[in-house]
Amino acid sequence: MQYKRYLALGAAAALAVSLTACAPSAPEPGESSSSTGPSDETLSIGTTTDVVNFNPVLGNSRTDSWITNLMYPHLLSISEDGTKEEHVATDWGYVDDTTGFYEIRDDLTWSDGEPLTAEDVAWTLNAVKRDQAPGTFYGQLGNLDTATAVSDTRVELTLTQPDSSIIDEIGFWGVVVPQHVFEPQGSIAEFANDGSDGGWVGMGPFILEDFQVGQHYTLKRVEDYPLVDGGVPGPAEVVYRVYPDVNTEILALQSGEIDVIANALPPAQVDQLSNASGLQVIEAPGLGYAHLVYNMEKPDLAKTEVRQALAHAVDYEAIRTVVLQGQAVSTGSSALMPVLARYYDDSVEEYEFDPEKSRSLREEAGYTADADGNFPISFRLIYSLQDSVTSQWAQLVKDTAAEAGITIELQGTERNTYLSMTNAGDYDIYAGNFAIMDDPVTNFALSYLPGGAINYTHVDDPELNALIEEGMVTFDEDEKISIMREANKIVHEQVYDNIMYTQNLFFAASDEWAGFISKPSELLSIVNPLSLASAHPVE
Repeated sequence: MQYKRYLALGAAAALAVSLTACAPSAPEPGESSSSTGPSDETLSIGTTTDVVNFNPVLGNSRTDSWITNLMYPHLLSISEDGTKEEHVATDWGYVDDTTGFYEIRDDLTWSDGEPLTAEDVAWTLNAVKRDQAPGTFYGQLGNLDTATAVSDTRVELTLTQPDSSIIDEIGFWGVVVPQHVFEPQGSIAEFANDGSDGGWVGMGPFILEDFQVGQHYTLKRVEDYPLVDGGVPGPAEVVYRVYPDVNTEILALQSGEIDVIANALPPAQVDQLSNASGLQVIEAPGLGYAHLVYNMEKPDLAKTEVRQALAHAVDYEAIRTVVLQGQAVSTGSSALMPVLARYYDDSVEEYEFDPEKSRSLREEAGYTADADGNFPISFRLIYSLQDSVTSQWAQLVKDTAAEAGITIELQGTERNTYLSMTNAGDYDIYAGNFAIMDDPVTNFALSYLPGGAINYTHVDDPELNALIEEGMVTFDEDEKISIMREANKIVHEQVYDNIMYTQNLFFAASDEWAGFISKPSELLSIVNPLSLASAHPVE
């Protein structure tokens, strides 16, 4: 069984959606990004949270990732359909079923002048595995035995068992740190990397120079960054400024206090800012989804008919139209989203909003409505108050469920409380969203295997388990797609997940800057390293 691999996974998914401005496609490293070259200007970016961890291998908040990604490279990047693209690695794959590899560039150096080599890659992987550094990165390493640098540019990974997703997923979610800086500090899981011992050493377009909690994080340009056209980043420095909320960020952008908002715009603000003088709105493809999850550890929700009844008591189109302002699309109630074009199966159709069908299903499950048409049971739905979009559609879910005689009690809480309740299983219905669900096998293992870190339904279905495990060890893509489509049909029919929509996201910036390169999700968007390195003032 591979279940244990997924106990530590899940932070990636939890890090969490076309108007006048279209997102440019990212160039391959070394290709033109239309940059005009380095400038003397500072690019100021708004964020709503401080850094929690400066150590990039630990579980990160969004701001942690935005800043550490500018200093510590990933082996692979990601495309709009979830496929992986080269970054530090130029080639990757499998030697055989239990041996993977990465070939990396030979022209990269750390900011202190030391070369970045396969030894750094191998040491990082082994240290994260050895020290069990908590977070997404460690969660990807369950089937890794050891990593070995077989040359300066090639690292090979010996696996404990076949795993057809691990090379792509480690490449995208894992980072590389300088062995010569991190190894002397002891455990990689305990190194604060807060700059207190002389500053930071990285290999990115910018290096953190100083910060003040609650105020700013200032990063200076490096003068040698081969991954951007011309080899030198455009802005002289990047400064992240901390604001209490996105509305305050919008005011700061309109006043010229900042140049970019890192957070995605609320749907209601997109049209307004698209037409605002001096601003541009840029779209980032969505690789995640919003969903409702029914806790099967609750006796009533363990009944398939009850979960189906709840699924048919949601007006999905109203949510996408009213709350999302038409900026979201249906997935067909499918965990294999349309954006994952190779896997998507259009024969899986969205649950129909049908209050009468919902009532019939409740009756099939053995429940009888009272004289007022209400069934004698209620469900507690939790959500984060910091998630303004989910807060709005949760109310619609409650209202439409009432039409089917179902009582839903809303419990919105502060985000940390919400996450704690989620981890403790303290809910009947979980409402939320995942930012990046890029690999179907990994996503299904996370979400539906026993012990999966985001198995919020608490499902343990032997037939589904067998299909997911078969997908893990299947390397032929056509076979894997067929297997995962069968698994998806079970998830859909049994309502192990009620996936409501996928949402492209929109980001606002001053039109005095150009060259941004949009990547999927809020985690990457227009503040990914290649984008900020390519940004330049408009002449």
